[in-house]
Amino acid sequence: MTVLVTGGTGKTGTALVELLRAEAVPVRVASRNPVHGDPGSIRFDWHDLATHAPALRGVDSVFLVPPVNSVDPMPLVAPFLAEAKRLGVDRVVLLGSAIVLPNAPSALRMADAVRAQPGWVVLRASAFMQNFLSPHPVGERIRRRGEIRTAAGDGRVAWIDAHDIAAAAFALLRPGAERTGESDYLLTGPKALSYADAATIITARAGHEVRVAEIGTDEQAAHYRASGDSEEFAASIAAVEEGIREGREDQVSTAVLDLTGRPPRSFEEFADVHAAAWSDG
Repeated sequence: MTVLVTGGTGKTGTALVELLRAEAVPVRVASRNPVHGDPGSIRFDWHDLATHAPALRGVDSVFLVPPVNSVDPMPLVAPFLAEAKRLGVDRVVLLGSAIVLPNAPSALRMADAVRAQPGWVVLRASAFMQNFLSPHPVGERIRRRGEIRTAAGDGRVAWIDAHDIAAAAFALLRPGAERTGESDYLLTGPKALSYADAATIITARAGHEVRVAEIGTDEQAAHYRASGDSEEFAASIAAVEEGIREGREDQVSTAVLDLTGRPPRSFEEFADVHAAAWSDG
């Protein structure tokens, strides 16, 4: 059995590769910049169709991380999915999102295309706890200015640790994984929190106050553009915070526990592990 991990050097991909290799599962680690000295690391680029078939050839399962920071991933992902079907890939586990970008139907079509194939699965993950760490713009601002800027108001999100997403994916991709018939899992942390709640938890561990600055969605979009995101993507990410403010992302599931047999990490536990990232020292 060989598992292809796209986005293999990213937050979730790296953790998943470690889990698979710990169980001696052959892994093909796909990324735009292969890891020097890793014989399982290969070059893969969504924009280069010539890299798709070599990445897929001879694999049984795929962990699919779609193009990042895109409101229209389907034109790039559709040829890859077609090639996976042609080559008889048994299982695809898509890292989707529980938070749907406004005006981005392409992501929904991508998830539908995965669910339509027997044995293929979509993981709809909540927002990452790792967003509170540098180099993400939220984490970078906490580190540099002790501040979280948000247009989400008191809205709540059940942030999830990327390692719990990887553990859920591993449960579906490991040898002998039980086929439950489910094609969709909502992955969240154990509790929904506001940005003010998160700031309080981080403050208790950082050695200095982390405050919350309330801003509008237009100002938030400008902030993401300044961080390097496209105008279209920045506008969509900022608009997501309107949905958070209105309560649309206040949802908690038991899927991590159901799949892995253990509860997901709490934000407090995550903050304990990463306290040094926010400390004065």
